Amino acid sequence: MKIAVVVGNPKPASRTLRVAEAVTDVIEKLLPGENAERRVIDLADHSSRLFEWPEPTLAELNDAVAASDVLVVASPTYKATYTGLLKAFLDRYPSNGLNGVVAVPVMTGAADTHAMATEVNLRPLLVELGATVPSRGLYVVMTRIAELEATAAEWGEANAAALVPAITGRLGVRHG
Repeated sequence: MKIAVVVGNPKPASRTLRVAEAVTDVIEKLLPGENAERRVIDLADHSSRLFEWPEPTLAELNDAVAASDVLVVASPTYKATYTGLLKAFLDRYPSNGLNGVVAVPVMTGAADTHAMATEVNLRPLLVELGATVPSRGLYVVMTRIAELEATAAEWGEANAAALVPAITGRLGVRHG
């Protein structure tokens, strides 16, 4: 199972990255019999090249994400939505460029005020790109980062019934 983690926080090694990795840990635990290969793409490390065309490194990253079985997409909340950094990376895909990839939208923020941004803004973008988004996304308030593992585990428990069949179905198509 190939898992791609894309983080759109402009700060390298951010708390948003930490949240995305916690969600990925939960997904791996939901499928204990699968051998997971994780690829983490911290867009802060590639920001200077996002608007260069062609750009071989970004093309390779886009290809790796499109070839993944599961995609965890994470962004801090900026002006009630995801970052321009994440948007610039995802804009490199054509319509349906993530066709069939099972995606999980994740956002972080300062308060619950924008908790719906995950569902209202990030989910539709992933669906437009052809990704399958079978479960609710996760929004983590940064003041509760100390509870991250419990929050991620609770999210996984609540969404396992939708996630597991979607992922195993993808794996059956890809690996069967």
